[in-house]
Amino acid sequence: MSDVARTLFLVCYDVCEAKRRRQVQRYLMAYKIGGQKSFFECWLTAADLRDVRRTLADLLDLRADRAHIFQLDPRMRRDLLGRATQPPTDLFLIV
Repeated sequence: MSDVARTLFLVCYDVCEAKRRRQVQRYLMAYKIGGQKSFFECWLTAADLRDVRRTLADLLDLRADRAHIFQLDPRMRRDLLGRATQPPTDLFLIV
């Protein structure tokens, strides 16, 4: 992944303390294009991904909290149920 190409990631977290949880949520809102509550769909460059990993490591209590970052394939068909909607892709050029 190059520093300019964006890749779709799912970032999810489980933070025990409310103050830390709000800090993590506020931080990830800058990258979020979709998701809900503690699951965020984010288009990240390699540099963004490094920043997210580093910042989450600083914000989380690594003994009690956890975060997962999953790389998603944007070419895969999504199964949507209920009120689910496709994440917006018109903000980026997907090649």
